[in-house]
Amino acid sequence: MYGGTVSDSVPPFENILVDANRQRARGRLYVICQLVGFTLLFFAQLFFAHFFKNPDTGYGSLSFTDVLTQFHSVFVGLIVTHFSRRYIDAWGWKEHGWLKLLPRMVAMAIAMAVVWTILAQGWYFGVMRHEFPENILPPLLFLIGILNSSFITMGWLSVYFIYHVFDRFNRSEIARLRLAAVVKEAELRALKSQVNPHFIFNSLNSVRALIDEDPQRARSAVTQLANMLRYSLQSGSNQTVPFEDELTVVNDYLALEQVRHEERLRLKLDIAPGTLRRVLPPMLLQTLVENAVKYGISTRASGGEVSIAARIENHDLLIEVRNPGHLSERRDRVNSESTGLGLRNALDRLQLLCGDDATIDLRQTGADEVTATVVVPQSNVDLASPRLKAEPRATLKPALSER
Repeated sequence: MYGGTVSDSVPPFENILVDANRQRARGRLYVICQLVGFTLLFFAQLFFAHFFKNPDTGYGSLSFTDVLTQFHSVFVGLIVTHFSRRYIDAWGWKEHGWLKLLPRMVAMAIAMAVVWTILAQGWYFGVMRHEFPENILPPLLFLIGILNSSFITMGWLSVYFIYHVFDRFNRSEIARLRLAAVVKEAELRALKSQVNPHFIFNSLNSVRALIDEDPQRARSAVTQLANMLRYSLQSGSNQTVPFEDELTVVNDYLALEQVRHEERLRLKLDIAPGTLRRVLPPMLLQTLVENAVKYGISTRASGGEVSIAARIENHDLLIEVRNPGHLSERRDRVNSESTGLGLRNALDRLQLLCGDDATIDLRQTGADEVTATVVVPQSNVDLASPRLKAEPRATLKPALSER
């Protein structure tokens, strides 16, 4: 198990070096496209300026001033388009669909064209002190400049957003593949970590002791162990399970643990009715409760109480599991006895399913109390996840004394 705060977990299969190289490759591609695109625009401007230099002959030689003017105009366009990315990122336009994006693109293209025309014509007529053409009024010349620049900026924005739409699709595919890989791996983790051999060994020893002493209770314990194993196998193929199913299997787990701990283990439930049909990754609650029993009950001669609370907060599922103990003692035991993967793996699966807003936080909330708090955002989760096929059970009740 993991003892500590796990809010900053890095999802599995996330290669930081690969992502950094990918970002650098994107940056190089952007620079190359900018330089190539505006270099071509520069030569196109020179061609048309040469062609329309002399109205009588249809062409004429260009002076150094003419070349410098065209270079300044293209350079201004390069700067305007480059710095427009800052506003696109700040306003979150890359995440919009085309229906919302198109009117924004048109407005930004016009705004960029206005800035481009002011800077370009301001240099040409203001700094270089060229005279205005006699046959075109200055306002009309300004509008023509805006119109020409608008076509260029609209084309630039179209290419820019088309690239990012495909990039967003690729990133979503990568996330989907990561989630699929983690779901497959969870089938093994559920048997190796959550329902581990030590727990099965202890449960079988407890059942053996009950066979002569209390046969009825021994039969119930065998049924509960079978229910847990069945649930672990079935849930391994599902991305999500209803919270009610998680409570049911935790009820079986705690009943088996009470055979070993007896009166040292007590349970308190505070479950809001609206939480039962919410969904979460399989074995998530089981991991939290096993963590609480292992570090909060097993280490104390007097035992203690495990409290499970669940409610809806800001439309998200909030789960709190409390147990007696101190985080400092827990970290010492984790470093010496555990791999520290339990809660870390749970958070990895949770964030791949629900996004970065999903958190698992473990902290000291009292002089002798540790609380694990889970936030399961529901915006990206299917709220109508089907129930697992399992044996019929009675209405969920605490297997232990409720206070």
